[in-house]
Amino acid sequence: MKKIRVLIIDDERYARMELKRLIAGFPEMELVGEAKNADEAQQLIEDIHPDLLFLDIQMPERSGFDLLQSLEDVPEVIFTTAFDQYAVKAFEVSALDYLLKPIRAERFAQAIAKLNGKAALSIQSRQIFVKDRDQYHFIRWEKVYLVESMDNYARLFYEGKNAWLKRSLNQLVKTLDDAMFICINRAQVVNTNFIQTINTTEHGRLTITLNSGQTLKVSQRQSVQLKKTGKI
Repeated sequence: MKKIRVLIIDDERYARMELKRLIAGFPEMELVGEAKNADEAQQLIEDIHPDLLFLDIQMPERSGFDLLQSLEDVPEVIFTTAFDQYAVKAFEVSALDYLLKPIRAERFAQAIAKLNGKAALSIQSRQIFVKDRDQYHFIRWEKVYLVESMDNYARLFYEGKNAWLKRSLNQLVKTLDDAMFICINRAQVVNTNFIQTINTTEHGRLTITLNSGQTLKVSQRQSVQLKKTGKI
């Protein structure tokens, strides 16, 4: 069985030590690193790609939420904090769980049981963390059916909802799975898994209708390219 690779992020040394002690009691988890601030954590995440973060919310300089916003790919997250005013916000973002310090052993075990229940999905599925106005979202890319460019922002459509990501479409396209997402024009990217029908106009351009009911126009250039590559 593949172990769940864990990274601890907390500015308090004692809190990191306590988490390491708790993690040691679960053979399905492998501790691959620890960080005392968001900058250290970001570098480690980009280098070692952990499956799970035990993440303190309130840290000097950059918070746990700030860290998640800066990541292109976000692992599963269990928040840990001494400040229970963050509890509602943490659950609103659909984190895996939320542990209040000092962490009780039985409560830690409950969080790991929840993780084990969705481990197969979690470790194989990419997600992103988005702060949209006062709302926070963990969004799995496999559920995003359309991405639209809005100046320096990208608008993500998923599960009947949408959220704004502070990243340009050009930046975002470089990180997307090109086996799943295709550019259909300069302003839109679609998930091929959500394409319902494809039609060709009398001028040879393609139009795509998504499962959501939206019909989108493919640019002339992309129509030629997509036909040539056979991606759709």
